Amino acid sequence: MAEDYAHGRRDGLRLALAVLAAEEAKWAALLGESSSWRTNTIREVRHKTLQVAQTRVRTVLNRHTPKDDEPAMSDEFAKALDQIAL
Repeated sequence: MAEDYAHGRRDGLRLALAVLAAEEAKWAALLGESSSWRTNTIREVRHKTLQVAQTRVRTVLNRHTPKDDEPAMSDEFAKALDQIAL
């Protein structure tokens, strides 16, 4: 039961990474697009915040991933993480 819980927790963290990557990509596309300096600054801050959040979630995921286990993630998750360059 504990291994199932840990596996589900890792999958949840991977899902969180995918969501953060999608949001970060959205804000990256909007950087510098506005004629307002204030809007551009807010977008830059949001973009940086999402990057920091991705790093923190990645750190937690690495701490919860077994080191000597077989591949801890499915091929689908591995491909999704590769696509978003994580």
